[in-house]
Amino acid sequence: MRNLIEQSQLIYFIAASAALTFLPGPDILFVLTQSISQGKMAGIATATGLCTGILVHTSAAALGISALLYKSALAFEIVKYAGAAYLLYLAWQALRESGELLSSAPVRETNAFALYRRGIFMNVLNPKVALFFLAFLPQFVNLESGSVPMQMIFLGIVFLVQAWLIFSAISVFAGTIGDKIVQRPGIGKYINWGKAGIFTVIGVKLALAHK
Repeated sequence: MRNLIEQSQLIYFIAASAALTFLPGPDILFVLTQSISQGKMAGIATATGLCTGILVHTSAAALGISALLYKSALAFEIVKYAGAAYLLYLAWQALRESGELLSSAPVRETNAFALYRRGIFMNVLNPKVALFFLAFLPQFVNLESGSVPMQMIFLGIVFLVQAWLIFSAISVFAGTIGDKIVQRPGIGKYINWGKAGIFTVIGVKLALAHK
């Protein structure tokens, strides 16, 4: 696979990917929210789910499914509103959560899996992410090297790895801060309100998004 992507091109791709990952957006806000409210392991579990979703979008872009999504207004609208509805559901769940947060307690396996699954759903149900990979990955493909789908999948995996590393570092940092914040009496309900607000904003923004 090294022959498909030149080293200089790969370095440039990693730099561009890292810069894009650090930009404020739904994914990084999602990781921050979970890390502060439930601890660093919750943030890492969420980040792992989000990055797993990248595999879906990368494969779709490589196989041309994202192109079909872009051309079909109906398909785009269905995926868009499904994602928005899921985020609004998360907002409603956050409002129903108890005001007591247990961030200092380790995340149980079932909770970690639920957060991992939640991260996948959030990523996969965002058609803007699919269109991003459809537009971004081909910029670094070398047509003379052949096997364009394999190049795109390789680049997608590289993007996934750097995103997971950055999100995990953010989870550790935010989780540490969150452990100190949640020790304050009564702060739990305000954090849950904040979570609900963030999910609502992201969901509404996604619902109003255009191609």
